[in-house]
This record gives sequence, structure tokens and C-alpha cells, in this order.
Amino acid sequence: MRSFSSQLGAVLWSILVASLIAIFGAGVWTALISTNLRYTPAIPWAVPVMALILWAMWAYLGGKGWPRRTAEARRAYLRANRLSPRLWMWSLLGSIASLIALAGLWIVLVELVGVGGNPTIPDYSQYPWYTVVLGLMMGSVVSPLTEEAAFRGYAQVKLERVFPVAVAVLIASLVFAFWHGPTQGFYWSKLLFYFIVGIAFGVTATLANSSLAALPAHILGDLTFFFLIWPFDKTRPLVWRDGANVWFWIHIIQAALFAVLAVLAFRRLARTARNLRTGSGSGQPIEPDLEAIGAPEMREGRQPDI
Repeated sequence: MRSFSSQLGAVLWSILVASLIAIFGAGVWTALISTNLRYTPAIPWAVPVMALILWAMWAYLGGKGWPRRTAEARRAYLRANRLSPRLWMWSLLGSIASLIALAGLWIVLVELVGVGGNPTIPDYSQYPWYTVVLGLMMGSVVSPLTEEAAFRGYAQVKLERVFPVAVAVLIASLVFAFWHGPTQGFYWSKLLFYFIVGIAFGVTATLANSSLAALPAHILGDLTFFFLIWPFDKTRPLVWRDGANVWFWIHIIQAALFAVLAVLAFRRLARTARNLRTGSGSGQPIEPDLEAIGAPEMREGRQPDI
């Protein structure tokens, strides 16, 4: 058992580092797209510029660049381990099933509470359509990359070293939920939604042992919400005022059914990962890849320097 001071330090470290990573990604993109739309809206130059910045950010967090003495620790914290085809398959099935369930849950919550949409999305009607589409698509990549690196990578990896995995996922998901408060609003329905999102993606990352595992579903989820869900939230009926129509019940069934399918997929993901670690079916155990598990300091029982 770890001491209370080490656990508290891990929580505070995770909050600080994850916030810095997420703020960097969101802040740079906000500055770039705002400048682009204000001065040269006909030329969406912010998109390729941000793509280069994201590549550099991911490379640095993954161990590239200076100082070299922290490279192994950064690589271990990002946990961007490559996945086998079977791990990819079950990770995608589990995270996408979770996404479909969460889309249904979001609509149900909006119709119950009346609070939806993304208030940070401005009115784009005055800008060229291609600039708007490219901007929203890049926004749907910026958040997933920075948030998976921040919360399922650095924060959750740090927490898993001092807490049981389930507790680490819950704490990282709570931090993830409150991270969305300043932009989405501190409504209980939205905090609950993003907390469950954090659990779904956190479980995917920890079972697959990779922050890459939930990334495709996260990108697909942002695209889905930007284009297909948030624009229609203002027109959704309120159950307490208009009554529950057939679509309300369909979305409840959608959320419940795909949540069950996600759990089944996660069970297969856990089994596949366990079989790959133990070499089941080959008759020979697989030696653990210490480079994939962590930095040399971790393997010697010391805390990595970052």
C-alpha cells in the first residue's frame, strides 16, 4: 500500500500535468483558428499549422527531443504502445459501442435536463463552408489527441502506479469530467456524461495498455457530436414539458443495449490482452517487453524523472 502523501502527490501531479497538456492543445488551436477566421477566413491555414504542432507535441510527449534524460519517462507516461490486430479489433469494438451508447445517453440527458450543445462553438455562418468544415474536423482531432495523451496517458499512468487500476481510472475520469466544465458548463448532466466517457476510454486504454486504443473512437465521437448531435440540441423536446416521445425511449434502449455490447467487447479485449501476455495457444510464455511497460527507473523500483 502506498502512503497517503504519495497518493495525494500522484493525484495533484496528474491534475497539473494533464491540465497543462490539454490547455496547450486547446489554447494553441483556439488562437490559430481565431486568428485565421478573423484575418484570412478564405484560406484555412490554421489546419495544416495545427497538424504540425500536434505531431511535434505527440512526438515530444512520447520521448523525442530534449532533454534526453527524461525521454524514457515521457515515453512511458504517454503509453502509446503499438497494438496487435486483435487488440485493435476489440479496442475499436468496445470503444465504438461505448460511443453509440454515450450518444444515446447524451440525447436522453438533454431531453431530461434541457442543457445541451457545445457553447464554445461560435456562429460560423459568415465564413466559407470549406473553412468551417476543415476547422471542425481539425477540432475533432485536436481534442482527442491532447486529451488521450493528457488523461489516458500521463494522468492515468501516474495514478495506476499508486492506486488500484479501477481507482486510477475513476480518478482520471473525474479529472477529465471537470476539465470540460469551463467550456461545457458545470451542469450535473454534462459532468456525469464526461465522467462516463472517461471511464469508457480509460478502460479501453488500460486493458489494451495503450493510449492509442480509444483514439479512433474519440475522434469519431467528436466528429459525430460536432456535426450530428450538438447542432440539433436546441430543437429537442423536453420530457417534463412535452412528454416522452418514441425517440426518447429509442435512445434509452440504444444507450442500454450498446453499453452491454461494450462490456462484452471489453471482456474479450481483457481476455485477448491476457492471452497475448501469457502466450496462450503457443505453449510458450511470452517474456514481458520491459521497454513497453516503462522506463528503466520503473523497472528498478524508482520513480522516473520527468
